[in-house]
Amino acid sequence: MALKIQPLSDRVLIEPMAAEQKTASGLYIPDTAKEKPQQGKVVAVGKGKKDHDMTVKVGDTVLYGKYSGTELKLDGAEYLMMREDDILAIV
Repeated sequence: MALKIQPLSDRVLIEPMAAEQKTASGLYIPDTAKEKPQQGKVVAVGKGKKDHDMTVKVGDTVLYGKYSGTELKLDGAEYLMMREDDILAIV
């Protein structure tokens, strides 16, 4: 999938994973009670800063903070644009 967007500097474009539909015990979660996903897949990566190379790569699955990033809609899909510093871990 080729996107027409290239993040600048140390920014990363992430596609959030879908929220859980039901609990581990089998109970279905209503839409009003679902939490924002905190895990996603890296879709595009900037070139990094002059003194800092990027750690994440396209295709990595990452964990990020609950309120991190800026929400974007591109080609009908939702994405998050955030700095690499906002990413907590690579899974």
